[in-house]
Amino acid sequence: MLKTINLHKKYNDFTALRSLNLEVGKGEIFALLGQNGAGKSTTINILLGLIKATSGDAFINNISVKDHPQDIKKHLAYIPETVLLYPNLTGIENLDFFSQIAGFSYTEEELANFLKRTGLQETAHHKALGGYSKGMRQKVGIAIALAKNAKVLLLDEPTSGLDPIATAEFTEIVRQLGQEGRTVFMATHDIFNAVSVATNIGIMKQGELVQYLPSKDFSASELQGLYLKTI
Repeated sequence: MLKTINLHKKYNDFTALRSLNLEVGKGEIFALLGQNGAGKSTTINILLGLIKATSGDAFINNISVKDHPQDIKKHLAYIPETVLLYPNLTGIENLDFFSQIAGFSYTEEELANFLKRTGLQETAHHKALGGYSKGMRQKVGIAIALAKNAKVLLLDEPTSGLDPIATAEFTEIVRQLGQEGRTVFMATHDIFNAVSVATNIGIMKQGELVQYLPSKDFSASELQGLYLKTI
């Protein structure tokens, strides 16, 4: 569902990404770890078609990002660290608006069901988003991904700033997405969450993927030790 082939990105004399080769399959949850500046955000931005790779290519559902940057968008959903939605609209109004932009039209009951699937309490559906917590905004973002039937979700620092309860709720939602056959690619600093939810884990350093690990082979403390040695 997601593949990169010799993906390379240079900014003048600075190399942000070095020959990244990666495959993430259907239903897989892949967590990419690395310090700030390691290349995680560059990777996501190339996958989204927001920046062009210097060389190499990426594929979403076997569609080239380089050759068909618009076509990949119907298969993708992006949930950034801070979900950018309209604070004066309600949760259900935001969901309706972004669904229609993606070409989908739903009844209010269908919209509510998407929100319920993410665990957003019904009492919040008709409240303005300006009063939502970060975790609640993320749930609306995930509901938008469900409504547009995205096959691949790209998440950037999804647990940053979440309390333990919201982190646990997010982890369960992501696990369910994988069980539904959706592919999740998340860039994160949260080692413990990565071990808890991810199928496979990568560690980036200075633009290179230097470790690729099945999460089942490591405890959180073991991964933390390896991560600290690697970076």
